[in-house]
Amino acid sequence: MAEERKVLCGANAYDKKYYFNQEFNRIPENIRKELNIICVLFTEEVGGIITFVFEADGTLVIETDAAEEDYYYDEIGSGLLVREIRRTRQELLEALSLYYRVVFLGEDAEGL
Repeated sequence: MAEERKVLCGANAYDKKYYFNQEFNRIPENIRKELNIICVLFTEEVGGIITFVFEADGTLVIETDAAEEDYYYDEIGSGLLVREIRRTRQELLEALSLYYRVVFLGEDAEGL
């Protein structure tokens, strides 16, 4: 039976809120703060909603969305900023994926 997707964190420009899934409280505080900063800065710059989600296989994906009536949402800027996050935070994203695969999926860390 395949595992379901799990949201790690996200931010919403409409509600001005940041969310961190409490299932991941064992992640070090400095990493949680970095994720908070990434999410909040993203929504401040381009608007909309950003979410970091673990796929069933442990892959960490960054998803963005916007309200249909949000004419200020910068879709092009959103894509560029997500690409920039993936490029500059590649090590962090890979470490989070490894963490998820070991802790939640029970994979052997040495084999990864």
